[in-house]
Amino acid sequence: MKSYWQPRRCVRRFSLLLLIGTALVSATLVVAQFKPAEPRPIEPTPDAPNFTIKVNLVRLLVSVRDSAGRLITTLNRQDFRVTDSGEPQEIAVFERNTSLPLSVAILIDTSGSTEKDLHSEVESVQRFLPALLNSGNPEDAFELFSFNWRTSLELDFSRSERRAERALHGLHGEGGTSLYDAIYLGSDTLLQRSGRHVMVIVTDGGDTTSYKHYNDALAAAQRADVVLYPIVVVPITADAGRNTGGEHALATLAESTGGRIFYPASYEKLDVAFADILKELRTQYLIGFYPQAPHDPVHRFHPVKVSTQNPGLKMAARSGYYEP
Repeated sequence: MKSYWQPRRCVRRFSLLLLIGTALVSATLVVAQFKPAEPRPIEPTPDAPNFTIKVNLVRLLVSVRDSAGRLITTLNRQDFRVTDSGEPQEIAVFERNTSLPLSVAILIDTSGSTEKDLHSEVESVQRFLPALLNSGNPEDAFELFSFNWRTSLELDFSRSERRAERALHGLHGEGGTSLYDAIYLGSDTLLQRSGRHVMVIVTDGGDTTSYKHYNDALAAAQRADVVLYPIVVVPITADAGRNTGGEHALATLAESTGGRIFYPASYEKLDVAFADILKELRTQYLIGFYPQAPHDPVHRFHPVKVSTQNPGLKMAARSGYYEP
């Protein structure tokens, strides 16, 4: 029996080795057949000029209002004019009532001065979130920050109202106000997000404990293409006791980023401000252009102006951008 089966085993082994060898040769031929050719080096021409071409698209979110403050949503591409550092630019991208996804950073002042009315802030934000999530792009998302003497990320980008409710009800007021730090850190989280970047800040105004300064906060917001909407709740109507300098700084931040500042008369009026912000976000124009300035220094700030042929219309758009 042993001498009978031994030759057959050899034949089977030989056949198996032959089959494997054939397969390896075939695979080698296939790989060789589809192997990309080595690129042929291109010899530089001695007198050929060197060109630097910038292809970074600059996007502008623009809100337009008439003299009565009503939003205008019917303009066309040819109605707009854009200049970069004073030079006219060709509009390459145009969307009316853009539906690009929103990434909204909501910053809530939890300093000691807001402790008494913090519950009103929390309840108003809770009512704002479903309105934000249920009437726009299904990719819209929000994040929550609290800030007093420090800035805390309470909830990373999410669409969960339940998680937001848990985070919001855990807030309490104490300490000073690091407003500029909060704007700086919030802008950093928005920087790599796709779509539109928006920051809503609920505060009673002013900054008392930030490490960062006003210019740091503005530059961070500009680099991240953030539109700021400060909501300054001022329960004190008289100038005495109000941080008018802080309020002016917030108004300038909003204007420089294409946003708008709100002054509800009390914490109970927060809902109106949130509704106006949401309406503006749903009626923004998206305008994009490719800068025509190839020899500018890197990282320079470019002032940008958006206008129309109708002098009675007011544009809200960011005041410029930084080169990457």
